[in-house]
Amino acid sequence: MKYVGIDLGKWRDHSAIAIVEKVNGKLLVRHLERLALGTPYTRVVERVREIVGELGDCIVVVDGTGVGEPVVEALRRAGLGCEVAAVTITSGERETRAGSRSSVPKQDLMARLQLAIEKGELRVARRLEDAGALVKELLNVRAREGLGVFGRASGRVRVGADGYGEHDDLVMAVALACWRARRRENSFGEGLLPVYG
Repeated sequence: MKYVGIDLGKWRDHSAIAIVEKVNGKLLVRHLERLALGTPYTRVVERVREIVGELGDCIVVVDGTGVGEPVVEALRRAGLGCEVAAVTITSGERETRAGSRSSVPKQDLMARLQLAIEKGELRVARRLEDAGALVKELLNVRAREGLGVFGRASGRVRVGADGYGEHDDLVMAVALACWRARRRENSFGEGLLPVYG
């Protein structure tokens, strides 16, 4: 099965698309694409339609946080012929799911991606034009304590490259695709609980 991860951006961050294929327990990154800054969301939807048309059977996993909701709806109306799953990326501590919408803490997305790398389960094709950019982003992703009201420590850990002058859009697109590829392995009944080991 192939999973198309989409991280949305526009002016400060790029929209990014990653295709991850799950084969024999491995997560193979088959495609990476960073769209130009300022690319309209209508063009993002068109590009996803082009990609899905070439792939056939797949699942699209899109960042539904903030401005993502209208893009999710546009993707669902685009007649892709595949499941479109929306993920709200949170700073919370628990993953939740309601229908085709999930809320997932960013730190969980990053931890699962890191675990897949450490276990040798994630493979990136060297021939991909943006493979070097993905590696650079992975090296720049950091965890730090978030700030709450009046700059006081909130007790929550924030994960990402933002605030360091770097992007994490390709990493997030890959993380979303990998999260969905592993979701069935990490769930019991209706609730989602991470299982490592």
